[in-house]
Amino acid sequence: MEFSGKIIAVLPEKGGISKSGNEWKTQEYVIENHDQYPRKMCFSVFGADKIANFNIKAGEELTVYFDIDCREWNGRWFNDLRAWKVERPAGVADSMPPVPEMAAGNNAPVDFSAASDQDVLPF
Repeated sequence: MEFSGKIIAVLPEKGGISKSGNEWKTQEYVIENHDQYPRKMCFSVFGADKIANFNIKAGEELTVYFDIDCREWNGRWFNDLRAWKVERPAGVADSMPPVPEMAAGNNAPVDFSAASDQDVLPF
C-alpha cells in the first residue's frame, strides 16, 4: 500500500535487545495527506540501516510504501504500518508546492468595482 503527504511529526527512536540477543531500532513518523479532509497516518521504520537510509525529516513531502500487520499482546490487538520504501517527489527543491505561473498577457488584476446590479448573486 502507499500513502502520500507531508511529514508532520518525527517521533523519538526506540531500541532494545531482542530475546535472541540482537539489537533492534525502530522510529515512528506521522504523515498527513492533502485531501479535502486530511488524514494522518503513523508508520514505523524498522532497522537502524533503514532509518539512516530513508533519512526522513519533518516537513518533507513523501510517498510511503508500507505493509500492514497486526499483533496481539495481553488480549489486545494492535496494528502496525511498517514502511519498506520511501520516495521523494522528483525535482522538488523544498517542501513547498510549485506556484503556477500566470499566462502571458493575463497579468493585469481583475476590476470587480465595475460590476452592475445584475451581476450580484441572490444568495
